[in-house]
Amino acid sequence: MSLPSLFISHGSPMLALQPGASGPALAHLASQLPRPRAIVVVSAHWESRELRVGGAAQPRTWHDFGGFPAELYQVQYPAPGNPTLAAEIIQLLAAANLPAQLDAERPLDHGAWVPLTLMYPQADIPVVQVSLPSQQGPELQRQVGQALASLRTQGVLLIGSGSITHNLGELDWHAGPDVIEPWAQAFRDWIVEKLTEQDHAALQDYRQQAPFAVRNHPSDEHLLPLFFAQGAGGQFKVEHRGFTLGALGMDIYSFA
Repeated sequence: MSLPSLFISHGSPMLALQPGASGPALAHLASQLPRPRAIVVVSAHWESRELRVGGAAQPRTWHDFGGFPAELYQVQYPAPGNPTLAAEIIQLLAAANLPAQLDAERPLDHGAWVPLTLMYPQADIPVVQVSLPSQQGPELQRQVGQALASLRTQGVLLIGSGSITHNLGELDWHAGPDVIEPWAQAFRDWIVEKLTEQDHAALQDYRQQAPFAVRNHPSDEHLLPLFFAQGAGGQFKVEHRGFTLGALGMDIYSFA
């Protein structure tokens, strides 16, 4: 059994309660995949200086945000961890000359549990998070994905969870679902074009080459999980595309 790697735009934490079009898309995608024996997530919300791997046997659900309705803080995602898989991940990274440390206390942040509540709501598949050394850029994430790619043939679903566009300061909180800012769409379309062409050099240099790159990603931690998913996978496919709030991209991609 071989699984694709995925890039998921996880949007606002409110996606867990207001899934919009992304919820059915994620549920459908999960229903079409073989059931994973475990899930590995690189989330934009675990930035670190060096590589770390979550090794908790029962990671907590971390509500790592503020200012949202009380109902959201009641959502729990009690999926087990998998310390054995975490140790295997550290070995695979070491073999690729990518040393990583075990973090036995790390909870699941919302970049992990929010999309998983929509994909696997039973929370019965073990989840392991790998950190994002965001200051080391796209190339490291590509290498991490390549190092862990063999897990796909062992029934492990690899997910990069971020956002195809992510400028929270320019969102229109009153925009309907059909409103898309041209500068956000231009960036998303450029990324899709380069992924389709497998133009890895252009993608690695996206901050210089992509239209409105810095406007879409004032900092790039939400795009970096895309490079993990791409490095871990193969043939690119758009599974879902869309925007919310005018400029927050909600695309979902697979790499089979």
